[in-house]
Amino acid sequence: MTQQGDSWWDKLYDESAPDTAPTVSGDTLDDHFDTATRATKGPPGGPPPDSVIPTDAKSPTRPAGPDPRAAAPAPKSTAPEPVPPTAPPAPVAPPVPTAPPAPTAPPTPTAAPEPPAPVPSVPPVPGRAPWEAAETGPRTFPAPPVEAPTVQVPVPPDPPEPEKDQEPEKDQEREQSPAAPDHAPTVQVAVPVPRPRTGFVGSRPPTYEPEPTALPVARPGELADVVADTVLDGARYGTCTLRAVSARGDSARFRGEPRRDALLTARFGHDEAALVLVAVAAGSRAAEDAHLAAADACRWIAEAVCRSHSRLSEDIRSGRRGDLKSGLHRLTDRTYGKLRARATERGLAPDEYTASLRCLLLPADPDCRTRVFFGVGGGGLFRLRDGAWQDIEPLLPERTAVTGAPVVGFGSPPAPSAPEATEDGDRLTMDLGITTAPGPLVEEPVPPPAEPFRFRASVARSGDTLLLASPGLAEPMRGEPDLARELADRWAGAEPPGLAAFLADTQLRVTGYADDRTGAAVWEA
Repeated sequence: MTQQGDSWWDKLYDESAPDTAPTVSGDTLDDHFDTATRATKGPPGGPPPDSVIPTDAKSPTRPAGPDPRAAAPAPKSTAPEPVPPTAPPAPVAPPVPTAPPAPTAPPTPTAAPEPPAPVPSVPPVPGRAPWEAAETGPRTFPAPPVEAPTVQVPVPPDPPEPEKDQEPEKDQEREQSPAAPDHAPTVQVAVPVPRPRTGFVGSRPPTYEPEPTALPVARPGELADVVADTVLDGARYGTCTLRAVSARGDSARFRGEPRRDALLTARFGHDEAALVLVAVAAGSRAAEDAHLAAADACRWIAEAVCRSHSRLSEDIRSGRRGDLKSGLHRLTDRTYGKLRARATERGLAPDEYTASLRCLLLPADPDCRTRVFFGVGGGGLFRLRDGAWQDIEPLLPERTAVTGAPVVGFGSPPAPSAPEATEDGDRLTMDLGITTAPGPLVEEPVPPPAEPFRFRASVARSGDTLLLASPGLAEPMRGEPDLARELADRWAGAEPPGLAAFLADTQLRVTGYADDRTGAAVWEA
């Protein structure tokens, strides 16, 4: 082979020529050897691997202390290092011990961190987030908190400034104290809601319990006749405020008997011509159907007044007292006539189905202060004026004081008989045969006279309180001074009590008085 022919061979297999094969991946044994050599000796021209890096040159993110690479021995390579054969390998320098870290000053004590302020509770926001599942059941909402009523109490003023000749220490304390505000600060104090005052008056409490215990017996077909334990009502017309209540007595509550008293309040007409009626009836204590008779009496007198309310309202505002008395007397007689007819229908005696009836008529006209009372039977009519009670029940004349000429058949003197002798002593023996008329025949005893009709029309004054009471309330008002005094103290204010307070006032118990109580009070503005 010629020299020219060998040149291409030398160029192809010359050791100094670069390899024309594809790029090496770098994962050969030679590559791993070169990498290990550079790791132990470091890059060319750099510091030896055993040199110590100054402390201040370290990265702030690396913790202080000796370098773990300096303390760990260098890994030994398994492959021989290619060195020139003429030069011996350089001896490896012994590892230089690393300098201990410089002592640091002890940390200065720092104040304990303050605890975080409590985060106020945030009320839950209504609704739900988009990623929450929909609620399938009913939702409940918390009730809004009920705030107790507060009263603003003024703070007492600061004490007066001391005299100039006081000690300097006191002057210094006054200078250090903060300046008083221009206006007097106030403090809000929670006050509990007052409850109605109930209880008893007298030396000892009554025997019966103060609250209802037993209910009356109900029968099929008579449920419409069931009477509630307590009835409470009120209104305001013109210059007067009305409060009315009817409550079962302690005795009836204990025995399970119905309330025998009845109460009815009604308004007839409109505007200034309107008329307010308050009817109070009390059944007989011994009658079994006394509560029905009392309810009938109130209903029938209300129907009669309703038919004539225009004429009655005109008479009251015009001051025609005579017409009022005669007209109301006639309406009351009709009511009692219906009671006697109902007693006959039920097969009862008239006195077994009756009730006492007392009524008040109050005009709605603010310019008219005339108050009319009428009725039949027991009870009471009282007026609170200037802090003292006045019993203004119409007086009835005594039965023995009734005078007048006798009438035939009742109170007539006996018929004069024929004289047996003359003034001169002569006796009459001749009989003329004249037949005398027989006297009136009375098979049964004469019934007692009916209850008299009561009527009173009075003009109220500003600040008066008029009380219409059934026998169960009128008797303790007259018999127990402590009850009258307590009610006078409670009702003497300018504002009338509310319905609940009025009920509590009328339920003040008194030992020995356990009947039903019904009353209607009218406060004048």
